[in-house]
Amino acid sequence: MTLNIDQLKKKIIYRSNYRGTKEMDKLLGAFTKKYIETLDIKDLNDLEELLDVDDSNLYNFYNGMTCDFKFKKNYINSLFKDFEYKDY
Repeated sequence: MTLNIDQLKKKIIYRSNYRGTKEMDKLLGAFTKKYIETLDIKDLNDLEELLDVDDSNLYNFYNGMTCDFKFKKNYINSLFKDFEYKDY
């Protein structure tokens, strides 16, 4: 079964907002909300792959700490690493 782009976006939005830890829900939810409409299919697939990484490694990656996971060098990972989260 293949997903169309709208279904993929909905899946990504849901997964980014319901991670398991409140901190990552907020961070990934805000990141996804900001960029989801500007991403092409390759970037959406890379974002979906990023969402497969556990919260601990994502948190460490975002904060420049040591990770147990090897992150690929791609646009999405770079964008996430440089994302400035603001809680208003």
